[in-house]
Amino acid sequence: MSKLVTIYGGSGFVGRYIARRMAGEGWRVRVAVRRPNEAMFVKPYGVVGQVEPVLCNIRDDASVAQAMQGADVVVNCVGVLNELGKNEFPAVQAEGAERIARLAAAQGVSRMVHLSSIGADAEAESEYSRTKAQGESGVLQHMPGAVILRPSIIFGTEDQFFNRFASMARMGPFLPLVGAETQFQPVYVDDVAQAAVKGVLGQAAAGVYELGGPEVKTFRTLMQQMLEVIHRRRIILGVPLFAAKIMAGVLDIVKFVSFQLFPNNILTRDQLKSLRHDNVVSDGALSFKELGIEPTTLASVLPEYLWKFRPSGQYDDIQNSANNLRT
Repeated sequence: MSKLVTIYGGSGFVGRYIARRMAGEGWRVRVAVRRPNEAMFVKPYGVVGQVEPVLCNIRDDASVAQAMQGADVVVNCVGVLNELGKNEFPAVQAEGAERIARLAAAQGVSRMVHLSSIGADAEAESEYSRTKAQGESGVLQHMPGAVILRPSIIFGTEDQFFNRFASMARMGPFLPLVGAETQFQPVYVDDVAQAAVKGVLGQAAAGVYELGGPEVKTFRTLMQQMLEVIHRRRIILGVPLFAAKIMAGVLDIVKFVSFQLFPNNILTRDQLKSLRHDNVVSDGALSFKELGIEPTTLASVLPEYLWKFRPSGQYDDIQNSANNLRT
């Protein structure tokens, strides 16, 4: 019988790519998610019955243990960018990660791959980054041979980074940015998935890997590149820190007084703390090089999914060519 991997958060942005690759490797894939009915799209990644979504609440021991029953390897892709309801940073990124590792060790699971993020630091100002570090510590406490992946900003068809700002660029002549000079090292989602698969297959040594693409660019430069791809001219406005603090504070207060009826999906005070620090691979860190993976460039991928934000969508290049012929 083929081996089984349980992927917590396996229908999410990164998880779905790992699930597809593991199905291609011939493994049975159990996709553990809160809403299995919304994860049915993963089933065609393999043959009938090879990829199966199952119900799991990462905050509950019994649920997590049931989802990994009989698994040879577990992968944790669960994380939150913005707290909502009971899905708070400590509960998901610290306690949830530790819970998976603890139960995996108890069940005799051979290996674990854990998705963290660059900037994970127990002393970080941002709670997001602190809880990421706490999650890593909890994983290593119970599964010392785990492979931990720390990606920079991840890009790809379903990303919440370039898609979000490309959508904003359609609305007016200005594109406001908080932390415009902060540096990022965007990494392609399928490269991260490939790294995770190497961890699952035992082709990566235990340790913490920082994953960044081949280019380091400021937030401003990334947005300029995006604007070129979507064929739009916008004035990029760097929002001063004091103004960003006021905006984030007001939005967080609205979320609180409305009992989260109006969630803050724009800018939180915690996100502002993270934006004050560069998001790049550290000198001397284990990276794609040690995994034998050549990271993908932005230029080779962005046009594949940002075309829909062009003035004429998929026909924009054709229309521009026609206009050039007329002149």
